Amino acid sequence: MHESWKPFLEAEFAKPYFHELSEFLHEAYATKTVFPAKSQVFQAFTTDLAKVKVVILGQDPYHTPGAAHGLAFSVPNSQPIPPSLINIYREIDAEYGKHRSKTGNLSDWQAQGVLLLNNVLTVEAHKAGSHRGKGWETFTEAVVRHLNEKREHLVFLLWGRDARSKASMIDQTKHLVLESPHPSPLSAHSGFFGNGHFRKANEYLAQNGLEEIIW
Repeated sequence: MHESWKPFLEAEFAKPYFHELSEFLHEAYATKTVFPAKSQVFQAFTTDLAKVKVVILGQDPYHTPGAAHGLAFSVPNSQPIPPSLINIYREIDAEYGKHRSKTGNLSDWQAQGVLLLNNVLTVEAHKAGSHRGKGWETFTEAVVRHLNEKREHLVFLLWGRDARSKASMIDQTKHLVLESPHPSPLSAHSGFFGNGHFRKANEYLAQNGLEEIIW
């Protein structure tokens, strides 16, 4: 984790809900197969808080072996590109003509100041949504509120019901909030395709004197 997140994270880790979550996770990792690896659960927080420009909220980690590595929508270089990310790239291609990434690893986005945060940070193997309702949602709500309070001129890309539920926590007089359906193949044709979010995000960053993201 980056040092800039330390005060916030230490405060959250000390709260009763997180103690309960930690007990659940200790048992889960000890008795079941859980993704991502313990060392990668907080991978999103290796992004310097002061350099975050765009926040993308996912749902929960990929539940197949080798796919989850702590960044929403992202997979390691060795893994095939997941369907939702294929659709994300397809939208970028429609807006810009091409996308930069050759694999499904979005670490390059993270390096440019994109916080790739899932709503729930862990999952049991082959059981999507299995760690919902255990406390992660309270944690990620706190993250969004912290970003809203401590930063200005952030772009929040909220795709799908889970992400969009956090829109009310964001002061839209000092941040840009862009909402649409999720890029999953089940919903991408219902409004994700054609949302223009990547270009709109960069236009907002440029208007506020910030370097655009190379998608």
